This record gives sequence, C-alpha cells and structure tokens, in this order.
Amino acid sequence: MPLHVPPAPAPALRSVLTALSSPTAVREARTPSLLAAQGPLTPDLPLPVHVLDGTTPEGVTATRLAGWRFLIRAGDRAVAAAETVPTADGWAFSRFFEGPYLASTERALRQAEALGQPYQARLLSIPGLYMLALWLHGDRTADPAGGHPQAGDLLVPLAPAPPGVAAHRPHRVAELLPVLSHRVRPAWLLRSPAA
Repeated sequence: MPLHVPPAPAPALRSVLTALSSPTAVREARTPSLLAAQGPLTPDLPLPVHVLDGTTPEGVTATRLAGWRFLIRAGDRAVAAAETVPTADGWAFSRFFEGPYLASTERALRQAEALGQPYQARLLSIPGLYMLALWLHGDRTADPAGGHPQAGDLLVPLAPAPPGVAAHRPHRVAELLPVLSHRVRPAWLLRSPAA
C-alpha cells in the first residue's frame, strides 16, 4: 500500500475510545448520524491535523500540529469524525462532528491511494481561507507530528473548497501554496477591532 496512514498516539486513540463508550459524550455531540448508528462504533484512519500559520516571503511555511482526526465507522461507512487536541498531559478528546468533510476525506484518501506513489497522509488546515486539504507528505517515515509542506508534496483540497480552488484536484505544494498565500489575509486584519 503506497499510502501510509501513521498510527495516532496511543493516548489520543484511548481518549476517542473513551468518548465513544460514553453515552453522555455521544448524546451531547448532537451528530444525527452518530446517534442513529447501529452496532459498534470504531475509530479509523487517524490523520494528524496541521495548521498553516503562515508563509514567509522565501516560501517557507510555518505549520503546527493541532490534533488528530479519526473517522468514526459504523460497519463499513463513516458516520462521524472525532478530534483530539494536545494537552500538557498528552492528548484529550475534543469533539465529534459530521458534515461534508467526512465523505470528502474518504474520497481524497481513495484518490491518493490510486496515485500509486508512497506518501504519508496528513490534513492541512488553512484557517485564513476556511480550507482543509489532504496533505500527501513525500517522506512516509517522517514523524507525523513534525515537518512542513515540502515543494514536492501534494495537497488535495477537500470539498467544500474556497472559491477558485478546485476540490479533489491534487496540486504540488510549490504550485498551490504561493497562490493561496496571496489570498490569505494577514493575521492582524482578521482580528476584531478594539471596542
């Protein structure tokens, strides 16, 4: 299998399993598909979620690991996703959710598998554009918690993608990030005005 989905940290997986076994956590999630699921719920396809904090004029990207996302399966279909976040003690369950990114993530992973090239699967969040992409990192053996997008890595924007960006079309980082960096507003423009 050319596509490598790295194993999540054991405490992150345990936190999701604990939340899945808690009727209160599942009920409070208010995700209709999760509430209606029949049979056992299983966390699957853990992906590290990195956030793009910015790009320097030289084209170097600054990213940070923000958590791990798991697809939650009931039988053979994904009914929700679960996120964990880093804490001082390790990892903690954050939330369950559903929506268009579930099917889009599965589709992008199938596309990546069909490429037949060795990649490590990650997610890259670009908050300034409200964009999420499957990040196909060229070094399958890299620590999934670290690193930055390399020029030869691929980004597959997930649907819904921002206007002008085609969802599910693989782009080399060297081609897509410079275009996106011109569209992202500087952080000081995104802050709310002082009252």
